[in-house]
Amino acid sequence: MKSRTKYSDDQAQALLRSRAEFRPQGEWLREPMEAEGGCGVTGFACTIPVGGKHIYEPSKQMRNRGNGKGGGIAACGLVAEDLGVTPQVLKEDYILQIALLDPEARGEVERKYVEPFFDIDHGGIIPTVDDYRDVPLLEVRPPDVARYFVRPKAGVLERFAAGKGLSALSGQDLAEEFVIQNSLQLNREFYSSLGDKRAFVMSHAKNLIILKIVGFAEASVQYYQLSDTRAHVWIAHQRFPTKGRVWHPGGAHPFIGMNEALVHNGDFANYHSVCEYLAQRNIFPQFLTDTEASILLFDLWNRVYKYPLEYIIEALAPTTEFDFDQLSAEKQRIYRQIQAMHMHGSPDGPWFFIIARSLVEKGAFQLIGITDTAMLRPQVFALQEGEVSIGLICSEKQAIDATLASLASEDKRFTPIADKYWNARGGSHTDGGSFIFTVSPTEDANNASAGNYSMAIADKFGKPVTISREQVHCDLSVPINRPSDTEKARTLIEQAISEREPRLLYEHLRDSMTDLEYDRLRWIAGRIAGETKVKAPVVGIEALTLLLDHHYPLGRKKRSSVLTIFRCALEEIFAAQPLFDESGEGAYRRITWESRDRLRAPAGVEKTLLIDASGFEPEGADCDAILAVRAYHLGWKHLVHYNSRGTRFHAAGFGPSTDGLRVDCYDNAGDYLASGMDGLEAYMHGNAQDQLGQITKRGKLVIYGDVGQTFLYGAKGGVCYVMGNAAGRPMINAVGRPRVIINGTALDFLAESFMAGDPHDGGGFAILNGMRYDEAGNLIPLDSPYPGSNLLSLASGGAIYVRDPHKKLADEQLNGGVYRRLTKADWKLILPYLRENEKLFDIQIERDLLTVDKVVRLPSEVYRKVVPSKDAEIETDMEGLDECNA
Repeated sequence: MKSRTKYSDDQAQALLRSRAEFRPQGEWLREPMEAEGGCGVTGFACTIPVGGKHIYEPSKQMRNRGNGKGGGIAACGLVAEDLGVTPQVLKEDYILQIALLDPEARGEVERKYVEPFFDIDHGGIIPTVDDYRDVPLLEVRPPDVARYFVRPKAGVLERFAAGKGLSALSGQDLAEEFVIQNSLQLNREFYSSLGDKRAFVMSHAKNLIILKIVGFAEASVQYYQLSDTRAHVWIAHQRFPTKGRVWHPGGAHPFIGMNEALVHNGDFANYHSVCEYLAQRNIFPQFLTDTEASILLFDLWNRVYKYPLEYIIEALAPTTEFDFDQLSAEKQRIYRQIQAMHMHGSPDGPWFFIIARSLVEKGAFQLIGITDTAMLRPQVFALQEGEVSIGLICSEKQAIDATLASLASEDKRFTPIADKYWNARGGSHTDGGSFIFTVSPTEDANNASAGNYSMAIADKFGKPVTISREQVHCDLSVPINRPSDTEKARTLIEQAISEREPRLLYEHLRDSMTDLEYDRLRWIAGRIAGETKVKAPVVGIEALTLLLDHHYPLGRKKRSSVLTIFRCALEEIFAAQPLFDESGEGAYRRITWESRDRLRAPAGVEKTLLIDASGFEPEGADCDAILAVRAYHLGWKHLVHYNSRGTRFHAAGFGPSTDGLRVDCYDNAGDYLASGMDGLEAYMHGNAQDQLGQITKRGKLVIYGDVGQTFLYGAKGGVCYVMGNAAGRPMINAVGRPRVIINGTALDFLAESFMAGDPHDGGGFAILNGMRYDEAGNLIPLDSPYPGSNLLSLASGGAIYVRDPHKKLADEQLNGGVYRRLTKADWKLILPYLRENEKLFDIQIERDLLTVDKVVRLPSEVYRKVVPSKDAEIETDMEGLDECNA
């Protein structure tokens, strides 16, 4: 066997030829056994190994993305002592895990596929709970799983190489191919998709394991007792198969490649084409799912063809159209070759992958997220850096925050809020639709408790993702060292209470934040909570809400720590308000899961119902959104949800003509917020999730952060203000008169198929300001106000007003639209909305929007208008009659 040097095309072809025996007899291409619905995926990578209990919490939070017919986890970068082996065994051995659907099959499996071929350094059945029925919602007993730490025997590899024509492979390549083919043989004999199913290989990697069940993902952590098993990388999947009988976990995620585990949300429109592409290379799915086909593609391009990760991602999610044109000539040349060779094997989505990967030669571990070009599956990335670093990828932001909250409850080096959240843009020239978190050992990496691993984060192209190294987190576990000279702060708090003026507190803290030390900030926040929670809760709540909502310079303090401090203070005020059966007077009443049956109409001066969402289900009859509807019909006109953990349908379901109703949401409100609103006002104090404002008719929606996928789908009206960005396809199929301001940008497909008539005659429009806040809290322009293509694509009405003073937008970004100059009439139309935007977010028209390169410009020099092509002639006439010189 050769050393690992140059790898040739001949070696790749030889390896693929060696699999010819695995071609099934007769008709091999069949439909997938179960169709997938909308699934939930989550994962994180950390510079210290952490227990499986921390993948449990986000999995539980996304339980409503599964239906209990399949769930699983993968762990990578494990700790040897947790598995009962030495560090050397963990480093050198393959961890072969075999699911025993028939426990009686164990002896036969070992005699045929383990003992003859491997040296076994450690082995046995993975421990489980005594009775699976003790695990909540687990209805089917998971299989026993036999785990073996193995190394292929030298003589076995020599015979395998000679018999398969693989003598030119390096030792590692040969060993990996032998392990793969041994698993294929085992699965073929003991697991048939249409016949008896007695056993199958769950995983066979180095320093990576997979466990999956018929049930929810978190149940696999409980059943196989993984709460205290530590790893650097964890991923999980909640499955939602929509057809087929599911009694065993063979079709559940994750799926194993070689040293990679993949979970997947979505489906393939071209499953047959992908399978045919694989079959041409003697690769055949055994479990008949598109997720299995995905990991087979990744393994082919990674292990067989030796493509770098960038090229693998390009083959999976090709760069197209406008984005392709933005690439360098050399990259275009390479990508054309990749697309020409592999396009018919590229999965046609929508899909989103999360991959856990063991980089054996480097002793490193990766967490990879990849979205397709359609971007119809939700995805959020996050990063927290400090004494320890963690990168997270999930279907929903609330799952990210659930992970961080779980970690922070055990280790104060973590905070419950990430330093940075963002989305990927699939198939793009900006980030390639992928981000990779790589955890690599440092000099003292063998000391696992010391955190001697570092993390690098980059996009598909290798461009790093960084956050400020000058800012530091606050250690909230340390008692507050009361600062000296607190008289001024106490006097200000008393003044704010006596004058009922929360902005006094907000403006003082905003203006002095740069110089405040953490101890003084914590003391002031605690003092605000302590003094206002009884005397004047409205003052404390509004002041702290303003501090949570807005951006301002922070000095050396991390925004995530500052927000955590203010959230804790706000929570103290909320928790101090009386329940229905408690004494107390005032505008606020509070309700919890335990006290939900005591809900009644407001009495006396009561105006606001505080709903503690913890304990409620995320959707259905027992969710707090349903309770809010009941409260509204009893007469409550101001509803506040807090401690939300992904509850769907907040500010929805109240019925027609809900003028006078206000709904405020804190923490992590879930999908469909304010959908169908007709008159009410809804305020999201933080980032929002997907599918907000669907089919809205009237009302006002304000988001103090970003919004997720398909924002305002099919909306017919309403006014919406977004402080940050929108993900893919905002305002798709919207009609009528929705009016929207997005102060950041949208990933792609903004206002696709917009049917909103004439903006000057009651129709709808969007304003895109293309701004962002930097880590210092300053508002700055984005490099481009809109990075994607398909701007106002295939629209028949409406308009988009884009802040684009340097004319960076190109014709290639349009699809059925044209650019036109802003007129006086246009400015008169959008100015009232910009003024309200200024009031809500303190994004000032003159200072922030009309100032370009430190010079105040005319509106027509700053904004451009995009209209459907059919309206272009009318718009040209308007420009001539009404040129904007305001």
